[in-house]
Amino acid sequence: MAKVAASGLSAHLAQVPDPRIDRTKRHALLTILAIAVCAVLAGADDWVAIAEFGRIKRAWFKRWLPLLNGIPSHDTFRRVFLLLDSDAFAEAFRAWVQSIAQLAAQQGIAIDGKTLRRSHDAAEGQSAISMVSAWATANRLVLGQLKVDDKSNEIKAIPELLRVLELSGCIVTIDAIGCQTDIAETIVARGGDYLLAVKGNQAGLHQELQDLFADAASLRFKGVLHDHCKQTDKGHGRLEIRHCWTIADPDYLRCIQRLAAWPGLQTLVKLDCERRTERGTTYETRYFISSLPNDAHLALRSARGHWGIENQLHWVLDMAFREDESRLRKGNGAENFAMLRHIALNLLQRETTAKMGVKNKRLRAGWDPDYLFTLLTQ
Repeated sequence: MAKVAASGLSAHLAQVPDPRIDRTKRHALLTILAIAVCAVLAGADDWVAIAEFGRIKRAWFKRWLPLLNGIPSHDTFRRVFLLLDSDAFAEAFRAWVQSIAQLAAQQGIAIDGKTLRRSHDAAEGQSAISMVSAWATANRLVLGQLKVDDKSNEIKAIPELLRVLELSGCIVTIDAIGCQTDIAETIVARGGDYLLAVKGNQAGLHQELQDLFADAASLRFKGVLHDHCKQTDKGHGRLEIRHCWTIADPDYLRCIQRLAAWPGLQTLVKLDCERRTERGTTYETRYFISSLPNDAHLALRSARGHWGIENQLHWVLDMAFREDESRLRKGNGAENFAMLRHIALNLLQRETTAKMGVKNKRLRAGWDPDYLFTLLTQ
């Protein structure tokens, strides 16, 4: 137990309050949480699999857990996680991540939502659960998550998540749904910078950016305070060319009608992407507003880094953890199991000696107890 505690994870999980009354506590809450984390690391995707993993690995768990009443049943795991305070569990998770993640200056933090597609219950009139997550793009770690209230949406959930994260010196990137003045205000107030995508949901602002960059281009940016960079990537049968322009000219900024409503806004960004493949060539133009300085390289890096939350978090959760297939929906069960996946993913991402993908790392953790122990104690 001492060696596992050295990782800090068990110390933080120990702070989660037990939702059960004393007479029903046949198994310590930390024991239940520890077995669940290990089982999910090793490939378990539901309560039955967690209990079965614990039963098969009972001798291994007895080395460091007080199994006075054996391994909990799958019903015990289900009931405990259904009742477990998801906010307290999330707080313990964030505290653990802060203790292991060293976020460098200008670290990207991508914010995005994901729907647990099969968590709906038509008979009960319950829609699928949506979660908003924060992803450290350089560290490749989940920093936090928040369930979107059934009667709310991501726009309201995002500021709540931002308020509990450490944003100082970081660059927060959000897709167009997060291009809201209160979200920008929250980021700046917490010491971060923002790069917010602008699309049709902010039609007036989107048109202003199009017009301003068209005007600057007609002048070939002569006399306009701006920056530009070009990036070319070739591989996997495609060629991608990106041009990024930033404008920080006060005369141009003053043309934004609601400039005063956007705290810290000092840079307008345009990103042109050209992709060439055997099937042909496609073009895409995207616009952003930002509190960052006039630095096209930084803006481009931040915009590209944002998509890590799709490719390295959401896609991995679906492919390696089968999250979209999960039918958990009762109580706090779905939200708390999502947290178990995030804990497991962070532990798997931190381990870099095994040169294989997350899915195969999970398989190895199930086969090799020494590797599982390495994941827990790194």
